[in-house]
Amino acid sequence: MNERMQNILNRMRVLEEELEVALQEHEEKVRYRIEGTKVRFEKQIRESHRQLKTKWREWFAGSRVQSIISLPFIYGMIVPFVLLDFSLFCFQVVCFRLYDIKPVTRSDYVVIDRHRLSYLNVFEKTNCVYCSYVNGLIAYAREIAARTEQYWCPIKHARKVKGSHTRHRNFIPYGEAENMQVKIVGYRKDLKR
Repeated sequence: MNERMQNILNRMRVLEEELEVALQEHEEKVRYRIEGTKVRFEKQIRESHRQLKTKWREWFAGSRVQSIISLPFIYGMIVPFVLLDFSLFCFQVVCFRLYDIKPVTRSDYVVIDRHRLSYLNVFEKTNCVYCSYVNGLIAYAREIAARTEQYWCPIKHARKVKGSHTRHRNFIPYGEAENMQVKIVGYRKDLKR
């Protein structure tokens, strides 16, 4: 990677950090704080949340027919997702240990907390739990796949790939064969526990 690309990546990291600070400042305006794993709202905010809650009967009655029809298809996907979750656990336990790759911490990706919002009814909370689990699981799987790719084949694609993981941008450029095996050893060292 040349110096110009490294400078751009460094600026991107700085901007990401600035964005995190700005988001945190915004969250403070919403008046909540995090204590360990609990989110605490100010009393006034909690009360206004309870008043904004839609009764489940009203919510269900106002639901579109398409939403009701799609429920078995959406929630039926829980079976393959749970199977994927278990498979990822087994994959890491076996493969990552064999190759001494630092395991991915599932709880960094699968965060389920929106169901604690008092302005959501039981259906909304259930949907939030499901979406948090599925999207977190996919992000967790993506990071496991990214670390696996970094171990076995840290080479960029010739064509631009939509939605490639963040590790991909640091991989060996397509067609750059010089010292490839030495570079791969370096990528593997970066993955060590």
